[in-house]
Amino acid sequence: MYINLRKSFAHRLLCLTTIVTLGFSNFSYARSGGGLSILRDAEIEHTIRMMSEPIFDAAELDKNAVSTYLINDDSLNAFVAGGQNIFLHSGLLITAKDANQVIGVIAHETGHITGGHLSRFSDGVKSATVMSLIGAVLGAAAIAAGAGDAGMALILGGQQVGTRTFLKYSRTQESAADQAGLTFLEKSGQSGVGLIDFLDYLGDQELMSSRYRDPYAGTHPVSSERISKLRDRVETSPYFKKPTPAAIEHEFKRLQAKLYGYLKPPYATLNKYPLKDQSLYGKYARAFAYHQKHEPAKALKELEDLLGEYPNDPFFWETKGQILYENGKVRESILPYQNAVKNLPDESLIRVSLAQSLIATEDDQFLKEAVQHLEYAISRDRQNAFAWHQMSVAQHRLNHEAMTYYATAERFLLIGNLRGAMINARHAVDSLPKNTPNWYRAQDILVVTESNMSDKQRKKNDTEQREENRKSDKKLESTS
Repeated sequence: MYINLRKSFAHRLLCLTTIVTLGFSNFSYARSGGGLSILRDAEIEHTIRMMSEPIFDAAELDKNAVSTYLINDDSLNAFVAGGQNIFLHSGLLITAKDANQVIGVIAHETGHITGGHLSRFSDGVKSATVMSLIGAVLGAAAIAAGAGDAGMALILGGQQVGTRTFLKYSRTQESAADQAGLTFLEKSGQSGVGLIDFLDYLGDQELMSSRYRDPYAGTHPVSSERISKLRDRVETSPYFKKPTPAAIEHEFKRLQAKLYGYLKPPYATLNKYPLKDQSLYGKYARAFAYHQKHEPAKALKELEDLLGEYPNDPFFWETKGQILYENGKVRESILPYQNAVKNLPDESLIRVSLAQSLIATEDDQFLKEAVQHLEYAISRDRQNAFAWHQMSVAQHRLNHEAMTYYATAERFLLIGNLRGAMINARHAVDSLPKNTPNWYRAQDILVVTESNMSDKQRKKNDTEQREENRKSDKKLESTS
């Protein structure tokens, strides 16, 4: 068991190291200037899971093994990369007319996963570039798991090749994914109308100049024959006219309002959701718009109205905590975050945000509570680098030297700092109680990082030796 664990761990580490060393930075309320950006938010991920899991169950996939990521890009696109990883563009979620369209796209992309489809590379894009980009996407996603800012956060990547056009599927693969997607929709008791509506839109896009065409139309070729084939099957389905449950549509409209308020310029949000719009969606979108405008009083007023109507909503409490924290009111942010955790105790991202506020007070009376929340969050998501960072800070302040080393080793491992991971893992192995889970884990980190560092040094020595031989040969030629 221990050897198998080490082999599996080593494989994950080597894959991750290849990815995260491409270089990423964490930002909150930032926009990419042409690079890659992954967006993480507890509520949005919760809603996407709600829409996705019935599809994954119908496809007989382990829903815990399929990861869905949101890319900050205003184009309509989605793709599968690096195995069971589905990437959705924010533009797809914001533009979709209803939840059923997005569910249809997720079903189609799931069809690519179950079909084992390998995408072809677009013309003019070298395979090495594409593989680098896939690594960049997955690397940004890995670092996104540890976003350092409370609440919603954008993680930007430096890759200048966009994901908009780099992958292409054959028409045969597209047809197979369509049919598989419709099977998953039928097995989960859902209509395929949304997928047809979306493809109808893409069919119109194919008539446009490629300059103005949405990328999904280029990476997922659409034809009238393909749409006709789909329509025939959808219209004979017993679920053809079945509407999406009102609860899912409601959550999706919340998601759209939140994304719009967060990603769009405030003036655009206030135009789309003017003050006369006193709906939940209008108030929610404006709260983010006012926060962007650095008008916290107005943002908090919108949230107070929402909490007056929905006092047990964890995401409204989380947003209030985020706005208070990001406006320097650290102590005041604790109670909203605690209320969010109380109403949604299993959400690890919210617990990490609460722990961050508790630690940021610099009041040691809050440290044990912070550690408890971090332990729970890490038990559900070990890939959260920021949670490990906060854990190392709290343990250091509690004078728990061994756990400080261990948490720091985990964090450095996740962000690709192998030397830092190795040094701290060595200290952790020396100071943690022997034969405990953390001691074994620290040993794994130490063994794999030492091996990886040795490989790097060996390659460096080989390169230096080749260069030295080349210079020596050149010198001999000049003297002969």
